[in-house]
Amino acid sequence: MSVMQKQFDASRAEAFGGRMVGIVNDASLALMISLGHRTGALETLTQLDWATTHEIAEQGGLNERYVREWLGAMVTGGVVEFDRDTNRYHLPAEHAAVITSKAGAHNVATVMQFIPVMGGVETPLVDAFRNGGGVPYSEFERFHPVMADFSDQTVLAGLKDSIIPAVEGLHERLSAGINCVDIGCGSGHAAIRMAEMYPNSTFAGYDFEAPAVEAAIELARSKGLTNINFKVQDIAAWDELAKFDLVTAFDVIHDQADPARVLKNVRRALKDGGVYLMQDIKACSHLHDNKDHFVGTFLYTVSTTHCMTVSLANGGAGLGTCWGRELAERMVGEAGFSTLETKELAHDPFNYYYIMNV
Repeated sequence: MSVMQKQFDASRAEAFGGRMVGIVNDASLALMISLGHRTGALETLTQLDWATTHEIAEQGGLNERYVREWLGAMVTGGVVEFDRDTNRYHLPAEHAAVITSKAGAHNVATVMQFIPVMGGVETPLVDAFRNGGGVPYSEFERFHPVMADFSDQTVLAGLKDSIIPAVEGLHERLSAGINCVDIGCGSGHAAIRMAEMYPNSTFAGYDFEAPAVEAAIELARSKGLTNINFKVQDIAAWDELAKFDLVTAFDVIHDQADPARVLKNVRRALKDGGVYLMQDIKACSHLHDNKDHFVGTFLYTVSTTHCMTVSLANGGAGLGTCWGRELAERMVGEAGFSTLETKELAHDPFNYYYIMNV
């Protein structure tokens, strides 16, 4: 009997059914954790011990009826504890250490926000499945704020102590003063932080999404920075030559419609002795090597619902989130970089850091 003709295994079907029921509950809980993060309800629970719904609502400036129903999901999901005798709720310190600001740069509630963002484009994705094409950035509600929130945990949290020190001599060069650009800058958080850290250097931020660039300009203005500017720029059509000493790209390249062209444009934009620092997803280029990835399902889901489809929406390559280290290193070489070092940094389990010199 061939593998394809195996006898139906009822116990396997039952076990899989149980898993599916668990997924329904866990997916629902992810949405509730996102809501708790955005509304501040989770942070409010860290400020109280055992509290009633009215106390939680008052402390957080929230509607009690919504708080009560939300807590129903959090209690049945095993996140919040409930005392039936006093009708009081409690977020254990061990749970707060994972899904609130007490987790610092590793707040998992931040990642939960991707669940409603991805679900929000299901209808246009169904059409893309049937007819091809993709879903453009304009269809996504809150993508840039959510991406900025997540990027803050992998980039901002590691810039000073991990990312910049990973490039030999970069701290000294930035301190002395060099010309830098962050491509695909989004809301500008990384470029702005570097501009704050290194006032002798000049920084630019390029992104083709006008709302993100506008947010970046406003943030830089609010901080009174004079060594940074932002502009709307399609990096695939970028033609500056030998202008920059440092180009950075944080979680950007695999989304591009023409990533090969973008990498070649980066190479052209760097001066002799310049550095290209690229952060991108820690994955392999082959599915079988990603089967045991700790967030593999999440990565392929983000790719299907965002990274791949926004590229295809522009007639692009649709590399996807898991384009992988092997393909990334090959494409970098084809773009003309003479050296490449790929690093894993302890603060960031999600990404590789590719360091290239001209």
